[in-house]
Amino acid sequence: MRTSRDLLAELIAFNTVSRESNLALIEFVRAYLAGFGVDSQLLFSADGCKANLYARLGPSGAGGVLLSGHSDVVPVDGQAWSVPPFELTERDGKLYGRGSADMKGYLACVLAAVPALLAQPLRLPVHIAISYDEEVGCLGVRSLLAELATRPDKPAICLIGEPTQMRPVLGHKGKLAMRCAVHGAACHSAYAPQGVNAIEYAARLIGRLGEIGHRLAAPERHDLRFDPPYSTVQTGMISGGRALNIVPSECQFDFEVRALPADDPQQVAAELQAYATRELLPQMRAVQASTDIRFTPLSTYPGLATAPDSAAAQLLALLCGRDDFGTVAFGTEGGLFDQAGIATVVCGPGSMDQGHKADEFVSVEQLAACDAMLGRLVEWLQQSK
Repeated sequence: MRTSRDLLAELIAFNTVSRESNLALIEFVRAYLAGFGVDSQLLFSADGCKANLYARLGPSGAGGVLLSGHSDVVPVDGQAWSVPPFELTERDGKLYGRGSADMKGYLACVLAAVPALLAQPLRLPVHIAISYDEEVGCLGVRSLLAELATRPDKPAICLIGEPTQMRPVLGHKGKLAMRCAVHGAACHSAYAPQGVNAIEYAARLIGRLGEIGHRLAAPERHDLRFDPPYSTVQTGMISGGRALNIVPSECQFDFEVRALPADDPQQVAAELQAYATRELLPQMRAVQASTDIRFTPLSTYPGLATAPDSAAAQLLALLCGRDDFGTVAFGTEGGLFDQAGIATVVCGPGSMDQGHKADEFVSVEQLAACDAMLGRLVEWLQQSK
């Protein structure tokens, strides 16, 4: 019988950086489940290079618990690893490797729990879902959710195993990422008023984003469950210009909104677009009619705010042995599951303090704690009604 540590070593060995295919890992999981007589459904990406995996154990009918995680990991490029990133290394009670914390440790624990889930009849079904492209905007899981929406037997509760140090989590912020491209008009810098300086107009847009962010940070908008306790706006990338003596005709910047569940990040984008349309474009086009400002969505996912008195939260409290529910600053697929009518909670081994870094690790202790939590889930599912 393979332990969670054994399975983690096998999962880490697959290079599932988001730009790569995840099919080798998915086939490994499919074969592993098939070895226990469990069938899997694969939902492929449009190009066929990636897939979600969905499997179901236990009785037929609606309801039950979905154990969900993503297969992709972030790149290791430019990071100074002291151990091979795609090979499990154990040292001082820590298990190193890309994805060990985020979030192959949880997936390994789920797979290790399969024999116990099959050992006795379950009173409710267990669903297992593994998605792709979570790290680049929660993209892959959307086709899985579309599939579940067509099924009469979709799960009632979803447990996503993102790294929370096994703390029960009920909420996280949503995110909107957008690109703004300013198309100005070039000319010799000695005649700057005859051109339209794309960088300067981009700067005005970025300044307006700063003003919006300042308003969102007002104390009356705070939700103290979150850190920081307000929605944030930031510009993360910018490019433009070719030479100092040329008025730049192009400038592009990317910005993001990390929104409290009660806030709509689309409102930030709408306000910025309205500012561009009403105030900036008329000024630009008074000089050159062909100028423009274009906005392109890059990614978006909703926040999560599961009620502490919900059945999902109470189950999580039972499994964790504590009801001091918290939130996390990073996003998950949880908001999408919740929007699909599947109440969602978050709890998993490891810490995001180690995620996305060189020498990422999950501790042996955290992996054991996750095994224990899933063991309690097995017992709960095998209890008589």
